[in-house]
Amino acid sequence: MLHAKIIDTKEKKLSIIEAENFISSHDYGASIFFTGTVRNQNDNKSVIGITYDSHDALVTNSFQEIYNEADQKLNIKDKSVYIEHAKGYLNLGEISIIIAVACKHRDQAYVLSRYIIEEIKKRAPIWKKEHYQNNDSAWLKGNPIINEKN
Repeated sequence: MLHAKIIDTKEKKLSIIEAENFISSHDYGASIFFTGTVRNQNDNKSVIGITYDSHDALVTNSFQEIYNEADQKLNIKDKSVYIEHAKGYLNLGEISIIIAVACKHRDQAYVLSRYIIEEIKKRAPIWKKEHYQNNDSAWLKGNPIINEKN
């Protein structure tokens, strides 16, 4: 079971409670919640906020692909996964991504959660612009989208 979505920060904030409600089940004995938050330093610069932009349809497709690949690569078929990523401006400390997973066993949950975040960082077309204390800002260098099938 998968929930995968890009959330416009002008409309709402990401919610751990919604993630917990989605993955909650007596079928699973382990749940892991990962949140990414805006931190105040990067590359020796004082960050005051971040703007995220994305190609929404491609992002949600990449989330679906990553979820499906977990069946083959990790052999974790019985799982519940909730993924939401913010789009728009976020202040320090605000949540940019939530990944919540529930599996039968804790090792599966840890492995799956780590796999999902690492693959999202590599493959999802999400761009990040940092805003600094000196009123400067910069789009950060990302990873090129790689087609692993070629």
